This record gives sequence, C-alpha cells and structure tokens, in this order.
Amino acid sequence: MDYIRDISLHEECGVFGIFGTSNAAEMTYYGLHSMQHRGQEGCGIVTADSEGKLCCIKGEGLVHEVFDESKISRLKGSMAIGHVRYATTGAGVIENVQPFLFRHGTGDFALAHNGNLVNYAQLRSSLESTGSLFQTSSDSEILAHLIKKLPSGKKQPRIYSLIEALQKIEGAFAFLVMTSNRIYACRDSNGLRPLSIGMLEHGGYVVASETCAFDVIGASFVRDVEPGEIVTIDRHGLRSNFFSEKCRHAMCAMEYVYFSRPDSDVEGRNVHSYRKESGRLLFEEAPVDADIVVGVPDSSLSAAMGYAEAGGLPYEMGLIKSKYVGRTFIAPSQALRDKGVRMKLSAVKSVVKGKRVVLIDDSIVRGTTSMRIVRMLREAGAVEVHVRIASSPLRFPCFYGVDIKSREELISARHTEEEVRDMIGADSLSFLSEKGMIAAGRCNDLCLACFNGKYPTALHGSNNKMIKQSICAEL
Repeated sequence: MDYIRDISLHEECGVFGIFGTSNAAEMTYYGLHSMQHRGQEGCGIVTADSEGKLCCIKGEGLVHEVFDESKISRLKGSMAIGHVRYATTGAGVIENVQPFLFRHGTGDFALAHNGNLVNYAQLRSSLESTGSLFQTSSDSEILAHLIKKLPSGKKQPRIYSLIEALQKIEGAFAFLVMTSNRIYACRDSNGLRPLSIGMLEHGGYVVASETCAFDVIGASFVRDVEPGEIVTIDRHGLRSNFFSEKCRHAMCAMEYVYFSRPDSDVEGRNVHSYRKESGRLLFEEAPVDADIVVGVPDSSLSAAMGYAEAGGLPYEMGLIKSKYVGRTFIAPSQALRDKGVRMKLSAVKSVVKGKRVVLIDDSIVRGTTSMRIVRMLREAGAVEVHVRIASSPLRFPCFYGVDIKSREELISARHTEEEVRDMIGADSLSFLSEKGMIAAGRCNDLCLACFNGKYPTALHGSNNKMIKQSICAEL
C-alpha cells in the first residue's frame, strides 16, 4: 500500500480514444501518459486492425511501466481506445484493468469507463439471475452485458442496443465503446464526468477525459460530449444520438478543485483559471493580515496565486514537493509512515521563518496532512499559520467515482470548523463557500454532493441506507 494514498483523494480513471490515424496505439500511449494523474494502478490499450480484429495489451502499473516500443508495435490499426485506472469499484487486480475486450458471435467489442454506477449491485444481481457470467468485479462490465441482453430474436443496429443499455444504468460515467469499425463516446445525463472531442491535423478524431491529452498529440478541441449524448465516430465522421431527454450540466466540482490538470479545459472553463478565481474569491470571503501566501503543491498553487493577487500579498514557494514520491513498492515502517508528508513535502525555512503565513490548500479530507504541514511550517519558523481552503468542507461520501467511502473518514463531517482548526493546529481556518465554488466556474450548476449531500441521482441499496443512517444520527 502507498502510505501517501492514505491521506489523499483519488479519482477513478481516465479514458482516451482515437480514430483515423496510422499510429493509433502510439498516440494512445501519449494520451494516456498525459492523464496519468487520473490513475496509477493499471492501464491498457485496445486497437482494431485493417481487418477489424481487436487486440488488447494491458497491465498493472504506470503507462511507461506497462508499455514499451515492442508492445506498442504489436498493436496494429488506425483506431484505439485506452484507459488509466484507480480502483473505486472492484479489486485492484489485473482482471479489472481496462479496457475490457469481449468476444461475441455478433461481433467483438471493447469498452473503457470513467466513473461509478450507483445501481451496479442491483443490475449485476438481476443479470446473474438470468444467466450472465461476470469475468470481473468492476461495475464497468455491466454495460457489456446490458448491450447483449436483448429479448430473444430481437435484431437491431448496435446504437439502439447501446441506447437501451445506457437508459438502465445510473451514476457517473464516460464510456468509450469500440467495435471493429467505430467508436462510441457516451456521457451520463448529469454530465458528472468530463469527456471531450478533438480533431487531428489530418482529419482523424480523438476523445479523452481531459483536453490536456489533445495538446500532447497535436489535436485541436472540437467540443464536449454533451450530457446524455452518444457520439458515434467512424468513417462518416461524427454523428450524435441522445439516450436521455432529462439532461443537465452538473460537472463534479472536484474535477475543477483537485483532479484535472491545470492546462485542461473542463466544460469550457480552464482549470487553472477556475482555481485562481477560487483563490481570489476566497480572499474576499476570508481575508487575513499576513506576510506571505504559500500553496500546497501542486493542485493548490493556482488558488494561492489568486489569493495573493487579491490580497496584495507576496506569493512565495514556501513548500517544495518531491518529484519522486508517489508510488512505493517497499512498505515503510510505521516510523517512516508517520513521516510520509516530510518525504513528499518540505518547508523552505528561509522563506517562512519569522513570517505570518497564509497556507492555501484545495481541500481537507481526514485532516492528517493539514496537521502535519502546519506543524512543519511552525518548525521551519513560521510565527503564524492561517489555513484557507479553496473549496467547501467535505462532509459526505461520493458514489460517483471519487474515493470517499464514508462520512467517518471526513473530519469536517464529524467536527465544527473551530474544532478542525484546533485539531490541525492553525491560527485560523476558513473554507470557500459553495456559492464561491459555483461563481469560480462561471456556471449555473455543479455537483456538490460531497460538500452538501445533495446527490444528483437516486441512491440504491447500502449507499442509500448509509446516507439515511448518518443523517438520522445528526438529528
């Protein structure tokens, strides 16, 4: 286990697809590498050659660990889909690494998924009762079974089977489905997960969870896949169908706050610009008399810049992040585990000594990291440490692909703001309001479920029971 993961948030994964280029596998490799931050447990690529034969290579580990020139050369064809994975549903084993490749008498197909299906358990139970045999413990496999689970004797184009299947699933998803001659890009009706379309210089198409993947391969942004939309990509170009009439743009706020790369654009809003604006609004809501502003690397640096500019304060690099800490294959001793933050971050004593520091972070999950960073700054000579968080307090679990399983692991769900301040050892503590989070995105709607418990979909089974029990406990 990676000890740093014990104190961090994780998003489930990233998807990438490409159509109409001779070096599809190589381009997919670079696209996945640019989205490595979305998943480090495993990755894979499926290609379709000129005869329509699908070939898959995947493995556990980082993109550069799984693939080399030899493996890329074996993946022939002008069309491919790829996936990087961090597990939230399904064990972290090779069987659950995507894309999944399915062999079927009516035609082989592959799929890759970013998100989480809230009615997965109910659908799986129903499908198994009618004879379906699942090969993995991943919720993503559900879609493949639903596509093929048609009434006896019913024949229709695959797009109609896909529409019927997507109408049965609930939750957050960006699916890529690839057959021998086309790719389908599908997005949930609430638009909870990002999915964008780009065009290559010679006319081929690319689709990815983040637009930063377009830059590395020289593609230009075309548009986002709309909520509830299925975009078909083949030799005819782009075609659009919708599987839902009730759609909304409720992007997961954590895509802006934490997960997406700063150079990505999510629903027309640059992530760096969002974070910088959130920092500016945070100063308006919670100013403090201080000497310098310091951001927690890396996702909080943009917000720190915005806070510093709004307050007319110097923005300083008071914390340095090691480039070589992330995955670890040697389990550290408990003594080293306790020093995990020091292996990941170090304070610049000459910058913070004798200063009143405003520490900007994107969120507080369990509070462990915040407590250790505040202590680190004080040991480096900071005379005051005022913590400002560029998002609202995390109080509820997420069922849509963010690795927050229960309210018990969220410090703000169990303690008041003043209690949290005291626990992390800060001189003051303030969070950005929900109104500020929406204003920073210049949008009308965001999914803020992990902040306020207002879930955009129905919850099922144990998820619904857990939320009801936690709310009743507070009454």
